[in-house]
Amino acid sequence: MPSRYLDPDQARRLAEHKYDLNRRGLAGRVILVPGGAGGLGAAVTAMLLQEGALPVVAYRSNRGHALAFQQKLQDQYGGPITLVEADVDDEEGRARALSAAAAVKGDVYGLVALTGDPARVKPEHLDGGALHASFTANYEAPVLLARACAERMREAGTKGAIVLFSSMQGVHPFEGSLAYAGPKAALLHAARILAKEYGGPADVRVNVVAPGATVAGMARASIDSGKYDPYLERGVIPRFGRPEDVAKVVRLLLEPDSYITGQVLTVDGGLTLRRDRIS
Repeated sequence: MPSRYLDPDQARRLAEHKYDLNRRGLAGRVILVPGGAGGLGAAVTAMLLQEGALPVVAYRSNRGHALAFQQKLQDQYGGPITLVEADVDDEEGRARALSAAAAVKGDVYGLVALTGDPARVKPEHLDGGALHASFTANYEAPVLLARACAERMREAGTKGAIVLFSSMQGVHPFEGSLAYAGPKAALLHAARILAKEYGGPADVRVNVVAPGATVAGMARASIDSGKYDPYLERGVIPRFGRPEDVAKVVRLLLEPDSYITGQVLTVDGGLTLRRDRIS
């Protein structure tokens, strides 16, 4: 006896090799993108515009920069970008950002949280204050924002997607990165818990992207200094990462009716896989 959960129409369609590949599945969907005006966030916002989505970009300050960014991307990719000035490190800012996103069409489909701080603290200068600042920016803010967004989605009956950002330092032990890596590693576990709590029938999917040495975002300063040149010279990676590499993975995780949740995708060209070659 076949399972009562099987869809007969779907079975017939698959027997005829008719697949639902869902092109431009994000069209018309509201996606909140804190940090979407710079670094990797700009590529994510551009991707959303190309998909026909409605990105709501939260920025901390510098309205002039945000407006120039908004105009440039709208001219190049079409579609509207909604801006909201909100510091998601504090509760009021998180509430303002979510409210601005919900006001666009009445609900929020997705969140891509590109917030954080590189926390480049030398081991000899590491103290409680430095750890606390990194924890606030790299763990507390994105986790609380993700939970608030997931609650809104569940209450509205929206089957949506949340993408958080860790780092290759969060999935592999890099010496000297304790202040940054600790909160980014904890973020992975928090995302899995959120995926369990808001998954199932609610179908709010929570995943993490962990970028590597990418020529935009927090790794740019290290690349400019030559810190990561040995990885290319010794064949650990074929090239530095591009913001488009990351945006494509975010697109995968935002896919409506996706079957992926509670996962971490490391976008580093194999750097953490083969890092021992430079030892």
